Amino acid sequence: MLKKIGLLLLIPFAMTGLLQASQAPGIPNDSTGCKDPELFTRMTGFWIYSCRVSDFDRFEFAVAPQKKEVVEGKFHTVAYRLADGQGAVSGLQIIRNHENATKKAGGTVVREWDDFGLNTILKLTKGTNETWVYIKAFDGRYDMTIVQRGAMKQEVVADAASFARGIGENGKIAIYGIYFDTDKSEIKPESKPALDEIAKLLKNDAGLKLYIVGHTDNAGAFDHNMKLSLARADSVVNALVTGSGTAALRLKAYGVASLAPVATNKTEEGRAKNRRVELVAQ
Repeated sequence: MLKKIGLLLLIPFAMTGLLQASQAPGIPNDSTGCKDPELFTRMTGFWIYSCRVSDFDRFEFAVAPQKKEVVEGKFHTVAYRLADGQGAVSGLQIIRNHENATKKAGGTVVREWDDFGLNTILKLTKGTNETWVYIKAFDGRYDMTIVQRGAMKQEVVADAASFARGIGENGKIAIYGIYFDTDKSEIKPESKPALDEIAKLLKNDAGLKLYIVGHTDNAGAFDHNMKLSLARADSVVNALVTGSGTAALRLKAYGVASLAPVATNKTEEGRAKNRRVELVAQ
């Protein structure tokens, strides 16, 4: 686990410093249930206005004007506000403190820009832990989102029987338990339960032949997504043939990119539903 980083005291920015052991007099109590992220101490004189913590969520980090890095994992967002009577703290002061503390800890500043407030994206890597940070700062306030990249603990796995029912009723079934990194076609290890159930489906019905169809959302170039969706479908076919002994003649891979959405691509929830693998009866 990455240890908490103390913010640097910068000259002439004399208002910054480390969080004291207890809330200083005159500073409001933090919002109920909120606390500082594990990674950073807070700026002196600030209190937590709001927060949200999740064991698993995703955030799109704008690493370039037309490029986003989607990071999934342990999620913590917190909004800090400067208490009345604590002097003046600029947005630049806040950004520089966090950037310098990150670099001192061996991390990097991925991007900094000015857009309705100062923004910075930070990245820290230690061992197998990769942590991304987004901070938006104004004078006297800043909002921080931290995502420690990691796989979700899969608690719900559809089984072969439900796959068979879906194919029997609709001729196809969407599989959401097969995972890939962003813009990659290699199947992640946590996909094994879903692959095992597909293999069981094929074993239970020796006459069943399937199209394995890869789908993407509409982010990125369409031609690239066509190739990516086919490559992902190919990976599933190869995993089933090599991992379970399924005859290759029973499976055909196709990729259709974003041509068959099941939800809007205007929201992250919709895009997540559109990124899927489908089993379609031949």
